[in-house]
Order: sequence, then C-alpha cells, then structure tokens
Amino acid sequence: MSGGTVHVERHGAVAVITLDRPARRNALDHAMWSALGRAADELAARLPRAVVLTGAGDAFTAGMDVNPDNPQIGQLVAAVAAGDAVAPRAMLEGIHAVLDRLFALPVPIIAAVGGLAYGGGAELATRCDLRVVDPAATICFSEVRLGLMPDLGGGVALVRLLGPGRAADLILTARKLDATEALALGLANRVSAPGAARAEAIALAEQIAGNGPRAVRAALSILRRTTDLPWRDAVASEIDAAARLIATGECQQGITAVLGRTTPRFADPE
Repeated sequence: MSGGTVHVERHGAVAVITLDRPARRNALDHAMWSALGRAADELAARLPRAVVLTGAGDAFTAGMDVNPDNPQIGQLVAAVAAGDAVAPRAMLEGIHAVLDRLFALPVPIIAAVGGLAYGGGAELATRCDLRVVDPAATICFSEVRLGLMPDLGGGVALVRLLGPGRAADLILTARKLDATEALALGLANRVSAPGAARAEAIALAEQIAGNGPRAVRAALSILRRTTDLPWRDAVASEIDAAARLIATGECQQGITAVLGRTTPRFADPE
C-alpha cells in the first residue's frame, strides 16, 4: 500500500494539518513524515495564529506504521539482525528533525483527537500545547506491547504534563485511556461533543487567534519553557518576555479597545 500524505488548510488565521491515510488509521510511514516536514516548513514561512493537528477518518493516528511495506521497518529489521543501534538512531533523529520543526512553531498547536491515538499518535498529541478529545477516542501509549518504548518525545512530554507516576502508569502498562479519564488526568484539555473534536479544536484555535498575537506567542514561549527552568530563572524569563511585549505597543491597541468597549483587531507581527 502506498504511503499517505499530509494536508494543510487555512481557515482565516487558523491552519489545520490533517494526517491523511485513513485506510491505515493514519499510521506514519516515511512518506507521511516527509509530508509533515513540508507542512511544518510551509507554516513556518507564513505563520498562522494557531494550528490544529488532526487525522482523517476515524483515527488521530495509530502511530508508526509497522507494516513491512514501510521502508523504515525494513531498515529496523536489518538493524535488529545486525545488532546495530546506529541505523535506528539515525531514523529517530530524522523523525525528530521533522517534529522539532513542527513543535518549534511559535504559535499554539492543538491536537484534535477524533478517534484512536496509539503509540506515536499518543506521543504527537501529548507534545501539542492543547488537546481536544472526542468522547469515543482512545489514547494508548502502546509501545511496550511491541517491545518498544516511546521515542518521539512523547514520554518526556507526558512526564512534564502529568508527573512521573502517572506517566509511568500509562507507559509501562500500555493500557487504554478513554476520554473521561484523559480529562480527569489532565491529558485532555476538553472533551468535545460526539464527532466534533475537529470543529471544536478549530473553534478553540479561533478564540486564541482573536487575541493579541504577540501576547499569545510571548506567553506560549514561557509556558513551553517553564518546566525546564528553576523558579527564579523562569520568573526572570517571564518578566523579560512581558517587558519586551509591552514595548511592542500591542497592549495599547488592546487596552484602548477595552476602554472603548470595542473588539480589538490586532495586526499580525511582521
């Protein structure tokens, strides 16, 4: 079966990235990783104010395509036969180069999980800034069932999101997580109406996009970094980012609109 692709649609200030390989539940093969990298580059060249990441059909993504017709699996089979860690490392570094470009976009990335998100799919959702989950969705960090482990950054992201104990529970058991528990744990930010994860994620993105774009980017930069820094360094970074934001003058437009009881219309950063 031929590989899938990735589509980018623009909805005003919001971009929607769709993993499009429904026949295999949007499983990620070499072609899809390449397409996702191109999508990230396209968005970096003309930034939206928010991004929604979703999957076609009834799945977010089943994660890595482990079928033999994925060329990456052939590489891993050869590496296993040779007891070679060099080839798997190179493959993972190539995938991470794609993910680093995507998750370095300085705008909020919202996962719309409309169905199953297994393995690498759960990792991608976890690395997003926000997650809107369909009530029928299933999330599963399934790698250890296959004798693998999270390797797309999702394990690290899950620890930072939920703490080491809860992350260990999900990763080491590979148990399935429904939308209700995902919301209770804090893995999901919102549970949508049935079948509406994509639409509600776009609505959330549009709500964010209506705010000051410089303010959103500045706040997001601190939110993404704060778990990496000691308290005093994190607060110092927050003060610095806030001061530089004020100096742009975006707040003048926002405050004027609030005082005049009008809706501010913020310009995109140049």
